[in-house]
Amino acid sequence: MIQYTVFDSEEDLAREFAAQVAAIFRDKPTGVLGTATGSSPLEVYRVLGRLVEIGAVSLKEVKTFQLDEYVGLPEGHSQSYRRFIEENLVALTDLRSYNVNVPNPHLVGTPGVDTLDEAAAAYDAAIKDAGGVDFQILGIGSDGHIAFNEPGTPLDSRTHVANLAEQTIIDNARFFGGDRSQVPTRCITQGLGTIMEARVIGLIALGENKAQAVRDMISGPVTPDCPASVLQNHPNVRVYLDKGAASLL
Repeated sequence: MIQYTVFDSEEDLAREFAAQVAAIFRDKPTGVLGTATGSSPLEVYRVLGRLVEIGAVSLKEVKTFQLDEYVGLPEGHSQSYRRFIEENLVALTDLRSYNVNVPNPHLVGTPGVDTLDEAAAAYDAAIKDAGGVDFQILGIGSDGHIAFNEPGTPLDSRTHVANLAEQTIIDNARFFGGDRSQVPTRCITQGLGTIMEARVIGLIALGENKAQAVRDMISGPVTPDCPASVLQNHPNVRVYLDKGAASLL
């Protein structure tokens, strides 16, 4: 069964989560961190920044691999996930920009990359070439998706091009001024099989709107209908919840 902890506040959750991240990279300062975007990890990144500032951990030699990236946004767009990591993790810590890896749709047309599928495969290979992910940060969607692995995604999927589900577009419109028409409809995302190869996984869920997905993930069947349920098969995963997200457990 997936181990989970319920916290009284997002701040308490973030402190505990960031402490686990720091412990791993104190022991392995040249390790690989899997990053996530969205609102869930923001406080964790702020706490990591404070830990770096006081010398409790350094990310100078750490490589990061972001879970996913939109297809169709111009390079440097304010809502691109590379920009998110630069502004919310690189800017707050000593992580170096050249160690940040994000799926790159703009590789299409460069030598050896003719299609988005080839760009996705190259990213999957790059994770393996780096030695794999030591600690993977995850959030969860209200429909149980992790990264952009929407319901119905094969549980053994690799990094691939995906279409965003309607619910995900609705949920992400808040980052685009509430305008659903501005949300990209495609992305490159690490697959569930790729994510499951991380050595340690920490998942954050905040708010009552995540409660059903959390219950399905932890106590429901392992099924593509709830992509996060695949984590039941991982040997070292911990879920960090606030009271709202835990309200149906």
